[in-house]
Amino acid sequence: MIKTQQKTSNTLCNTIIEGMQERKAKDITVLDLRKVQKAVADFFVICTGTSDTHVDAIRLSVEGFTHKKTGESPWHTEGLQTREWIILDYVDVVVHVFQADKRDYYALEELWGDAHIKRIEDIS
Repeated sequence: MIKTQQKTSNTLCNTIIEGMQERKAKDITVLDLRKVQKAVADFFVICTGTSDTHVDAIRLSVEGFTHKKTGESPWHTEGLQTREWIILDYVDVVVHVFQADKRDYYALEELWGDAHIKRIEDIS
């Protein structure tokens, strides 16, 4: 059962990254929280958009890729009105799409410093 859940969260994480890359998200970072006590998810996938329109386009791409490839839809979504920080909660994987100033301010990578952090190379 646990192996299936880990495989599912890994697949979901990779699909989310594809959706981000499709819309040229910047600074994609994966926080692996599986070994962090009392973590709220297996992974956080974080990226930056260059404007509110870009942030929303990344969100739409992530939702589309994820639904098409895995059949999953977010359990909960936040931030659609301001589009400065959109959260897509897939339960085992939580997606954070930021505008740069909000990402710097909230510094999730520092907040979850115990997580294994993997940076994904930007696609030009």
